[in-house]
Amino acid sequence: MAKTIYIAGLGLIGASMALGIKRDHPDYEILGYNRSQSSRDIALKEGMIDRATDDFASFAPLADVIILTLPIKQTIAFIQELAMLDLKEDVIISDAGSTKSAIVDAAEKYLASKPVRFVGAHPMAGSHKTGAASADVNLFENAYYIFTPSSLTSPDTLEEMKDLLSGLHARFIEIDAKEHDRVTSQISHFPHILASSLMEQTAVYAQEHEMARRFAAGGFRDMTRIAESEPGMWTSILLSNRETILERIEDFKERLDEVGQAISKGDENQIWNFFNQAREQRQAMEIHKRGGVDSSYDLYIDVPDEEDVILRILELLRGTSLVNIHINEENREDIHGILQISFKNTQDLERAERLISENTDYTVVIK
Repeated sequence: MAKTIYIAGLGLIGASMALGIKRDHPDYEILGYNRSQSSRDIALKEGMIDRATDDFASFAPLADVIILTLPIKQTIAFIQELAMLDLKEDVIISDAGSTKSAIVDAAEKYLASKPVRFVGAHPMAGSHKTGAASADVNLFENAYYIFTPSSLTSPDTLEEMKDLLSGLHARFIEIDAKEHDRVTSQISHFPHILASSLMEQTAVYAQEHEMARRFAAGGFRDMTRIAESEPGMWTSILLSNRETILERIEDFKERLDEVGQAISKGDENQIWNFFNQAREQRQAMEIHKRGGVDSSYDLYIDVPDEEDVILRILELLRGTSLVNIHINEENREDIHGILQISFKNTQDLERAERLISENTDYTVVIK
């Protein structure tokens, strides 16, 4: 039976989700809310949604499923608003927030007396691009789509959501909301603090040591890339997960002090173990399986500085979907190859590695 789906927030996530739903459920009606007219117009013109509004409350009573793809504070405000509306019985309400405890707590507080089902969710996919104009039906492919059930999640809720979102081609997983926030504080939220802190430190340092800007290469670039993330989103994430993030900061301070003391004492064994343990631990982690916002599969090719060499590589990869191409020409320090090509999945990565290795004599490294 055809359903009516209401997506509130037609940015990159919401609009891409609409495309994914339409891929497997073309008969479903998709309604869209967005404050700005430009995203509404784009979503309608491109057929992502069937109807649009700038009045959130107007479409909510029509929906079988309501998905809030909005900033955390606005998500909570809309949950409060939904509690005052006459919704369909057993409507499923979900979200796409990067932290979960505050949102799940709000739903359990404000929706407890309503005949609704609520399940928290966090699709771990994204891009440096924003808005409906950047929508991509394949945005969520192989990415983790995390569900954080609440006391308002009935046994059939998750199966209905997985069926609804099947066209996203995501990897569905369930986790407790508080545990989600603990895990993401370590592998997502805290790294953004580190990247921005390192960027700030370097900017100040470069005022007196200007060559620091010019020499910044592979390792520095990789560590600070996420410092370009949208500040408003990360402010709300930190403020909605304060206690856990503060704990991670204190833990890191202690670890910095330990390595600092080893350097001060000239303890060669402790310093060697510090780097060796980190290397072994990283090799053991499932970092290269696509499961997070910033995950990708990277191929590094050490190519000569010759005319048309990059065009030759791309011609070999004709028909393969690429995520990004980067030419590491400024500084070869700490990089695996001058040409870096990123792919969405391991199949494309391995195909590219085979084609380039068989048809050229360039050194190819998978990372």
